[in-house]
Amino acid sequence: MALMGPTSTVIRTPSSSVARLGVFGGAFDPPHRAHVALAQAALNELMLDELRVFPTGQSWHKSQTSTAPEHRLAMARLAFGDLPRTVIDEREMRRPGPTYTIDTLRELKSQYPHASLFLVMGQDQAQSLGRWHEWQEILRMVTTCVAARPGTADSGAQGGWNLPEQATVHLLQLPSMSENATEIRERIAQSRRIDHLVPADVASYIAIHHLYEPF
Repeated sequence: MALMGPTSTVIRTPSSSVARLGVFGGAFDPPHRAHVALAQAALNELMLDELRVFPTGQSWHKSQTSTAPEHRLAMARLAFGDLPRTVIDEREMRRPGPTYTIDTLRELKSQYPHASLFLVMGQDQAQSLGRWHEWQEILRMVTTCVAARPGTADSGAQGGWNLPEQATVHLLQLPSMSENATEIRERIAQSRRIDHLVPADVASYIAIHHLYEPF
Protein backbone atom coordinates (compact mmCIF):
# COMPACT_ATOMS: atom_id res chain seq x y z
CA MET A 1 0.00 0.00 0.00
CA ALA A 2 1.50 3.31 -1.05
CA LEU A 3 2.35 5.98 1.50
CA MET A 4 1.63 9.32 1.37
CA GLY A 5 -0.16 17.74 1.90
CA PRO A 6 0.09 26.99 -4.88
CA THR A 7 -3.08 28.24 -5.61
CA SER A 8 -3.98 29.11 -9.21
CA THR A 9 -6.66 28.64 -11.81
CA VAL A 10 -4.31 28.18 -14.75
CA ILE A 11 -2.43 25.15 -16.00
CA ARG A 12 1.14 25.61 -14.86
CA THR A 13 4.35 24.82 -16.72
CA PRO A 14 5.42 21.32 -15.62
CA SER A 15 8.11 21.33 -12.95
CA SER A 16 10.63 18.57 -12.34
CA SER A 17 10.21 19.27 -8.62
CA VAL A 18 6.68 17.80 -8.64
CA ALA A 19 7.29 14.21 -7.65
CA ARG A 20 3.98 13.52 -5.88
CA LEU A 21 0.92 14.89 -7.64
CA GLY A 22 -2.60 14.60 -6.25
CA VAL A 23 -5.67 14.50 -8.51
CA PHE A 24 -9.03 15.42 -6.96
CA GLY A 25 -12.02 15.67 -9.29
CA GLY A 26 -15.70 16.21 -8.71
CA ALA A 27 -18.76 18.17 -9.71
CA PHE A 28 -18.35 20.38 -6.61
CA ASP A 29 -22.00 21.33 -6.96
CA PRO A 30 -21.48 22.85 -4.44
CA PRO A 31 -18.11 22.17 -2.79
CA HIS A 32 -18.61 21.56 0.93
CA ARG A 33 -16.59 21.22 4.09
CA ALA A 34 -15.99 17.50 3.64
CA HIS A 35 -14.46 18.19 0.20
CA VAL A 36 -12.07 20.68 1.76
CA ALA A 37 -11.22 18.31 4.61
CA LEU A 38 -10.45 15.56 2.11
CA ALA A 39 -8.18 17.85 0.11
CA GLN A 40 -6.35 18.89 3.27
CA ALA A 41 -5.95 15.27 4.37
CA ALA A 42 -4.50 14.38 0.98
CA LEU A 43 -2.00 17.22 1.14
CA ASN A 44 -0.86 16.27 4.62
CA GLU A 45 -1.00 12.47 4.64
CA LEU A 46 0.30 11.89 1.12
CA MET A 47 3.01 14.56 1.39
CA LEU A 48 1.99 15.94 -2.01
CA ASP A 49 4.11 18.45 -3.86
CA GLU A 50 0.92 19.62 -5.54
CA LEU A 51 -2.81 18.85 -5.47
CA ARG A 52 -4.82 19.51 -8.61
CA VAL A 53 -8.55 20.08 -8.12
CA PHE A 54 -10.63 19.35 -11.24
CA PRO A 55 -14.21 20.58 -11.40
CA THR A 56 -15.77 18.18 -13.88
CA GLY A 57 -17.17 19.11 -17.23
CA GLN A 58 -19.87 16.89 -18.73
CA SER A 59 -19.87 13.87 -16.44
CA TRP A 60 -20.37 10.64 -18.39
CA HIS A 61 -22.07 8.84 -15.47
CA LYS A 62 -24.59 11.47 -14.35
CA SER A 63 -27.95 11.98 -16.00
CA GLN A 64 -28.82 15.17 -14.13
CA THR A 65 -27.61 18.55 -15.36
CA SER A 66 -24.98 20.20 -13.20
CA THR A 67 -24.92 23.87 -12.29
CA ALA A 68 -23.27 26.09 -14.92
CA PRO A 69 -19.50 25.50 -15.11
CA GLU A 70 -18.63 29.11 -14.34
CA HIS A 71 -20.46 28.91 -11.00
CA ARG A 72 -18.93 25.57 -10.01
CA LEU A 73 -15.48 26.85 -10.96
CA ALA A 74 -15.96 30.04 -8.94
CA MET A 75 -17.13 28.05 -5.91
CA ALA A 76 -14.17 25.67 -6.21
CA ARG A 77 -11.81 28.64 -6.19
CA LEU A 78 -13.48 29.95 -3.05
CA ALA A 79 -13.51 26.57 -1.31
CA PHE A 80 -9.97 25.41 -2.07
CA GLY A 81 -8.20 28.70 -2.79
CA ASP A 82 -6.53 29.03 0.61
CA LEU A 83 -5.06 25.53 0.68
CA PRO A 84 -1.29 25.40 0.13
CA ARG A 85 0.17 23.67 -2.92
CA THR A 86 -3.28 23.48 -4.52
CA VAL A 87 -4.18 24.34 -8.12
CA ILE A 88 -7.71 24.67 -9.50
CA ASP A 89 -7.39 23.11 -12.95
CA GLU A 90 -10.04 23.99 -15.55
CA ARG A 91 -9.14 21.50 -18.27
CA GLU A 92 -12.05 19.11 -17.73
CA MET A 93 -14.53 21.97 -18.04
CA ARG A 94 -12.93 23.06 -21.29
CA ARG A 95 -12.82 19.57 -22.78
CA PRO A 96 -15.70 18.96 -25.22
CA GLY A 97 -17.96 15.98 -24.71
CA PRO A 98 -18.04 13.63 -21.71
CA THR A 99 -15.30 14.01 -19.11
CA TYR A 100 -13.19 10.92 -18.46
CA THR A 101 -10.65 10.70 -15.66
CA ILE A 102 -8.33 8.57 -17.78
CA ASP A 103 -7.90 11.43 -20.28
CA THR A 104 -6.89 13.81 -17.50
CA LEU A 105 -4.44 11.29 -16.05
CA ARG A 106 -2.80 10.75 -19.43
CA GLU A 107 -2.41 14.49 -19.92
CA LEU A 108 -0.88 14.86 -16.47
CA LYS A 109 1.48 11.94 -17.06
CA SER A 110 2.61 13.59 -20.28
CA GLN A 111 3.23 16.87 -18.43
CA TYR A 112 4.81 15.25 -15.38
CA PRO A 113 6.37 12.00 -16.68
CA HIS A 114 8.33 11.35 -13.49
CA ALA A 115 5.60 12.18 -10.99
CA SER A 116 3.66 9.62 -8.99
CA LEU A 117 -0.09 10.21 -9.32
CA PHE A 118 -2.46 9.94 -6.37
CA LEU A 119 -6.17 9.83 -7.24
CA VAL A 120 -8.16 11.30 -4.33
CA MET A 121 -11.82 10.36 -3.92
CA GLY A 122 -14.66 9.87 -1.50
CA GLN A 123 -16.14 6.49 -0.64
CA ASP A 124 -19.06 6.86 -3.04
CA GLN A 125 -16.64 7.33 -5.95
CA ALA A 126 -14.51 4.41 -4.76
CA GLN A 127 -17.49 2.09 -4.74
CA SER A 128 -18.22 2.85 -8.41
CA LEU A 129 -14.60 2.81 -9.59
CA GLY A 130 -14.96 -0.54 -11.34
CA ARG A 131 -17.49 1.07 -13.73
CA TRP A 132 -15.28 3.99 -14.74
CA HIS A 133 -14.09 4.32 -18.33
CA GLU A 134 -10.83 2.34 -18.70
CA TRP A 135 -10.71 1.70 -14.97
CA GLN A 136 -8.00 -0.95 -15.34
CA GLU A 137 -5.67 1.60 -16.90
CA ILE A 138 -6.54 4.14 -14.20
CA LEU A 139 -5.53 1.66 -11.51
CA ARG A 140 -2.26 1.00 -13.31
CA MET A 141 -1.41 4.69 -13.32
CA VAL A 142 -2.36 5.83 -9.81
CA THR A 143 -2.49 5.11 -6.13
CA THR A 144 -6.18 5.24 -5.17
CA CYS A 145 -6.62 7.43 -2.09
CA VAL A 146 -10.01 7.07 -0.43
CA ALA A 147 -11.63 9.03 2.39
CA ALA A 148 -12.04 6.68 5.33
CA ARG A 149 -14.67 7.01 8.00
CA PRO A 150 -13.42 6.71 11.59
CA GLY A 151 -12.62 3.10 12.43
CA THR A 152 -12.11 1.97 8.82
CA ALA A 153 -9.22 -0.48 8.60
CA ASP A 154 -6.81 -0.78 5.69
CA SER A 155 -7.56 -4.48 5.36
CA GLY A 156 -11.18 -3.74 4.53
CA ALA A 157 -10.54 -1.32 1.70
CA GLN A 158 -11.14 -3.53 -1.31
CA GLY A 159 -13.50 -6.02 0.28
CA GLY A 160 -15.69 -3.51 2.06
CA TRP A 161 -16.15 -1.14 -0.88
CA ASN A 162 -16.01 -3.63 -3.77
CA LEU A 163 -12.89 -1.99 -5.17
CA PRO A 164 -11.13 -3.96 -7.90
CA GLU A 165 -8.42 -6.16 -6.41
CA GLN A 166 -5.85 -4.49 -8.68
CA ALA A 167 -6.24 -1.21 -6.79
CA THR A 168 -3.36 0.07 -4.70
CA VAL A 169 -5.25 1.82 -1.91
CA HIS A 170 -4.30 4.44 0.66
CA LEU A 171 -6.96 5.39 3.21
CA LEU A 172 -7.15 9.07 4.11
CA GLN A 173 -8.24 9.51 7.70
CA LEU A 174 -11.04 12.03 8.17
CA PRO A 175 -13.31 12.93 11.08
CA SER A 176 -16.93 11.90 10.81
CA MET A 177 -18.53 14.35 8.36
CA SER A 178 -22.02 13.99 6.90
CA GLU A 179 -21.89 16.73 4.27
CA ASN A 180 -23.56 15.76 0.99
CA ALA A 181 -23.99 17.99 -2.07
CA THR A 182 -27.46 16.63 -2.84
CA GLU A 183 -28.63 17.34 0.70
CA ILE A 184 -27.16 20.85 0.56
CA ARG A 185 -29.03 21.64 -2.67
CA GLU A 186 -32.24 20.31 -1.13
CA ARG A 187 -31.75 22.42 2.00
CA ILE A 188 -31.33 25.55 -0.11
CA ALA A 189 -34.48 24.74 -2.08
CA GLN A 190 -36.29 24.47 1.27
CA SER A 191 -34.80 27.78 2.53
CA ARG A 192 -32.85 25.97 5.26
CA ARG A 193 -29.41 26.89 6.62
CA ILE A 194 -26.24 25.60 4.97
CA ASP A 195 -23.56 27.76 6.61
CA HIS A 196 -22.46 24.82 8.78
CA LEU A 197 -22.05 22.60 5.71
CA VAL A 198 -20.11 24.73 3.23
CA PRO A 199 -17.26 27.25 3.56
CA ALA A 200 -18.50 30.75 4.37
CA ASP A 201 -17.39 32.23 1.03
CA VAL A 202 -19.22 29.47 -0.83
CA ALA A 203 -22.40 30.09 1.16
CA SER A 204 -22.20 33.80 0.31
CA TYR A 205 -21.64 33.06 -3.37
CA ILE A 206 -24.65 30.74 -3.47
CA ALA A 207 -26.85 33.37 -1.84
CA ILE A 208 -25.66 36.20 -4.08
CA HIS A 209 -26.26 34.19 -7.26
CA HIS A 210 -29.47 32.50 -6.01
CA LEU A 211 -28.12 29.05 -6.84
CA TYR A 212 -30.24 25.96 -6.17
CA GLU A 213 -33.30 28.01 -5.31
CA PRO A 214 -36.64 26.73 -6.60
CA PHE A 215 -37.96 28.42 -9.69
